[in-house]
Amino acid sequence: MRKKILALLLAAAMITVLPGCGRTKPDGTTAVPAPETTAPVSTAAPETKTPEKAASESTETAPETTGAPETTAAPESTEAAPESTEALGLEALDYSLPENWAYYAVGDNKPVDVFLICPTVDTRSERNALDLNEKLKGRFVNALDMEKGIYEESARMFSPYYRQMSINAYTLPADEREAARQIAYKDVADAFRWYLDHENHERGLILAGFSQGAEMCLDLLKEFYGEDSGEAVKLRANLVTVYAIGWHVTEEMTKEYPQIVPAAGERDTGSVVCFDCEDGTLSGTVIIPEGIKSLSINPLNWQTDSTPADKSLNLGAVMSTGAEPQPGLCGAYIGERGELVVTDVTPADYPPGLAIFPEGAYHLYDYMFFFENLRQNIQDRTDKWLRVCPG
Repeated sequence: MRKKILALLLAAAMITVLPGCGRTKPDGTTAVPAPETTAPVSTAAPETKTPEKAASESTETAPETTGAPETTAAPESTEAAPESTEALGLEALDYSLPENWAYYAVGDNKPVDVFLICPTVDTRSERNALDLNEKLKGRFVNALDMEKGIYEESARMFSPYYRQMSINAYTLPADEREAARQIAYKDVADAFRWYLDHENHERGLILAGFSQGAEMCLDLLKEFYGEDSGEAVKLRANLVTVYAIGWHVTEEMTKEYPQIVPAAGERDTGSVVCFDCEDGTLSGTVIIPEGIKSLSINPLNWQTDSTPADKSLNLGAVMSTGAEPQPGLCGAYIGERGELVVTDVTPADYPPGLAIFPEGAYHLYDYMFFFENLRQNIQDRTDKWLRVCPG
């Protein structure tokens, strides 16, 4: 009998450690006055679905969210709208407006921030989610609410809506797919720029995303964290960790962008935690294509080699929003392609859920399988960063 999960329509999509920290405390005032409006969300209870059912739903029939996300000060429009995105033929989203954020400054009194990028939730559009309507925003919030539990104990959360690539875009020819990716990334980069200018105040920062969101995190590293500018040096020093789950990091990528540093252990900071789950029978997927070797880490034993981690090390899988953890559900080891091979479960119990994945791809469950281990690791790395960079 197949286990049921809260399928979030997650689709295939989607740092240098410095001795100094460069962090200063904010002066206690907010960067911009907070209006009383917040990003619109739905309030009905979630429906637990099988992956097949969830994957077949369109954005017009999105499952309802678990409730309005906690919000604090949302940004106020104090500046002129950004200039049009000329190269893309689209107007830039104005991230001074609260309606363009799913989470904005959620979680007072947290010592660090997390910039959390939503995975793919648009299953209807041809290329990009150009119409960020209320139902589609509800899908964003649903997906983010599932991930929220991993980060909320450690970090203040920021998560933008963006014109993400749709699931259909991943079947397009390479040039068309890249054009769609650029539209998505431009929004993410604009939101990140707004966050840096108005909210960061040189606070410690976690970059986090799953699937398409993970790829966007790596793109932010490429654009904002390289070279020797004053801002880039401070950003590298204040980088807690990057959780780029459900994507790949390659040796070639690290050579071209030295600021992308694969995690080497359980508590290193300024590094990238990356893995994607399979059953060990596949030669390639959309996430780790055939011929690519991903530099991954095992979230159970925090090893980067093939050392097996027994399921007894699994602190708890969480398969739906608010569900009780299931300790010892599965073990894992890193395979020859850098895939994370998950043991003790079967594709019959955890099917791929989306047509772009073959049987044996556990991509949809990447962070669900290891939810409690990831939650603990985020706290551990945050504590380590705070000890080194106490502010």
